Amino acid sequence: MKATLKSLRETKADPAVSIFVKTHREHPANDQDPIALKNQLKVAEERLTNEYDKHIAATIMEGIHAKTDELNHNYNLDTLAIFASTDDVQIIRMPLDTTERVVISDSFATRDLVRDMASAVHFYAVVITRDMARLIEASNDRVVKELDTDDNIQNNMENIPFPIENNGLYTTGDGGSDRSSNNESSHLKEFFNQVDKSVQELWGEHKMPLVIVGDAKNVGYYKEVCDRPDNIIGTVTNVTQLEDGSAQHIIDGVQEAVEAYRSSLHEAALGEIDRARGVQMLRTDLQEVYRGAFQGAGETLYVRRGYMQPAKIDEKAQTLTMVDDAAGEGVTDDAIGEIIEQVMHNGGEVVFMPQEIMGEDQPIALVTRY
Repeated sequence: MKATLKSLRETKADPAVSIFVKTHREHPANDQDPIALKNQLKVAEERLTNEYDKHIAATIMEGIHAKTDELNHNYNLDTLAIFASTDDVQIIRMPLDTTERVVISDSFATRDLVRDMASAVHFYAVVITRDMARLIEASNDRVVKELDTDDNIQNNMENIPFPIENNGLYTTGDGGSDRSSNNESSHLKEFFNQVDKSVQELWGEHKMPLVIVGDAKNVGYYKEVCDRPDNIIGTVTNVTQLEDGSAQHIIDGVQEAVEAYRSSLHEAALGEIDRARGVQMLRTDLQEVYRGAFQGAGETLYVRRGYMQPAKIDEKAQTLTMVDDAAGEGVTDDAIGEIIEQVMHNGGEVVFMPQEIMGEDQPIALVTRY
């Protein structure tokens, strides 16, 4: 998702069409989704026809319909985002809420999405029992998807795709008759090692942290054989229905671990801010933060959650001047969003902080590379 948003942020097109539709995860609510999509596409078509050459409008709408006419709404999440130009159309199902709208500009409307994605804990829940393993991708408290053998991400995997069944627990040794504790432990560790190989192959593509879910014994075995134990941000041993419970049931059950991880990030952030201040690599003045972000000097940007500031920005002079009226001429209504995009564009990280940690006196801080 981050790579896709980065690509979209960097795309310039005239026109660049961004369409956002509220969608639903479950039946019968998702019966409304085709109608909502149709309504937003009608808005987009009318605007394109009125504002651009008819050939351009027709080319874009044909591309959109080619991608949306056969869309299976049973796989919808909370938002359907469509990004279209005369050259390409991308459709993204997103686990976040949005305002339904059509935006036509010379770049795609990704700023709100970047904020939401940067502030989320995006992770894999590895669900293990002695008989099987599941892998669920989640963002905060929402399921993105549970991986299955039909998922494109698992095409051509070197290791076993999810879900993974333990078919070998008692099929080795003397005809499967040795069920001693030591033998069972050995076979379980072998199974979890196979599971971890699949997890690590997928991790290599997406670099998401892991929450391990299972009973205490199995979680302990998994941690023993895991190739990258540092990727584990939490373990949860009290969730029920591990094999047949819904993916959302599992994700609901790991929220305490996710929040503990988020709190640890905030504590680490305060330490990093203090360290950077001590070596004079911290900028907290908004003008200096903007200049550092624009110049690519930003290593990590810390932002108070919900912080927005209208400003006039002069990219040529690399200046940012705060204003009170967001609707004024030449005013960027969300200069903080502009800074966030610059930091991410130049390879930096963005961490959103709760208001009780970063208050009104210091709502933003940039740790620089030099």
